[in-house]
Amino acid sequence: MALYIPTGYRATLNPETTEQAIKMLKDTFQRRLAQELRLRRVTAPLFVLSGTGINDDLNGVERPVSFPIKDMGERRAEVVHSLAKWKRMKLGEYRIAPGYGLYTDMNAIRADEELDNLHSIYVDQWDWERTMTAEERNLDFLKGIVRTIYSVLKEVEADTYERYPHITPVLPDQIAFIHAEELLRAFPKLTPKERENEAAKKYGAVFIIGIGAPLSDGQKHDGRAPDYDDWSTVNAAGDNGLNGDIILWNPVLESAYEISSMGIRVDQAALSRQLDAEGCPERASLPFHKALLEGRLPLSVGGGIGQSRLCMFFLRCAHIGEVQASIWPDEMIDACRQGGIFLK
Repeated sequence: MALYIPTGYRATLNPETTEQAIKMLKDTFQRRLAQELRLRRVTAPLFVLSGTGINDDLNGVERPVSFPIKDMGERRAEVVHSLAKWKRMKLGEYRIAPGYGLYTDMNAIRADEELDNLHSIYVDQWDWERTMTAEERNLDFLKGIVRTIYSVLKEVEADTYERYPHITPVLPDQIAFIHAEELLRAFPKLTPKERENEAAKKYGAVFIIGIGAPLSDGQKHDGRAPDYDDWSTVNAAGDNGLNGDIILWNPVLESAYEISSMGIRVDQAALSRQLDAEGCPERASLPFHKALLEGRLPLSVGGGIGQSRLCMFFLRCAHIGEVQASIWPDEMIDACRQGGIFLK
């Protein structure tokens, strides 16, 4: 169990006001995100059928929570990890035109998470997806989407300050962009997470490009499943990847803080290339993958934005359990209480 207790920590708001602030933050952010990216809200599943290839594999080692369905001959279903592929299928079903998209409230159970200040077995995020054209599958387009999302984060921070003036803004005016390979060259002796800390501390807000592809040292900055983000296409800068993470500097935890994982999604060529690279070409026969390879799914860009993480950041909380109800080890609850952190 990894846990960090900030010295002298005190919550910025009392419990009742915190609940009101959480609603304000969630309402404001999703409304503004939908306006800026031209998204419409849709209803999402909590679980999908096993064996369809629809669920997100994350890093490929996390076990989904699953259960048999009595009235379907004991066929198994599994709680979603995220809705990365499901959203893209819906874009096609709803025939959403390029430049428009959808978003949903995604709730997941990730039983294999290592619990700490940022990680819970309960995950709540806004999953969004937008149809795009082939001409938009480039790094400049991706950066434009990132800047739009960042502008919404800035607006929410300003709204938070207006309502709670003792929570002062910390985000810089602009978000920086850096490739994972650049970070490796700058800090070759550091781990990926240590590199993220250095970048976040320097810039305040940074988008790290190329998550999932092996770097020059043969290692990945972080894992990505092969069948949603495009981490293998060579971009205009000559590096691999049309995806990345939005990382902020968290002044309470004094560390890098991932708020969103996102990217341009795989096309037919990238999917085939990445399935081969990850040693799972057999997935090409699964319904989702087959539809994509046959050109029956639209090109898209999308991602997930943590709801509790967003609230935790803007309310300057030290633990995600201050803004969401979940299950925590007794020793973590006790240690947090002694440090002035009260988990829901």
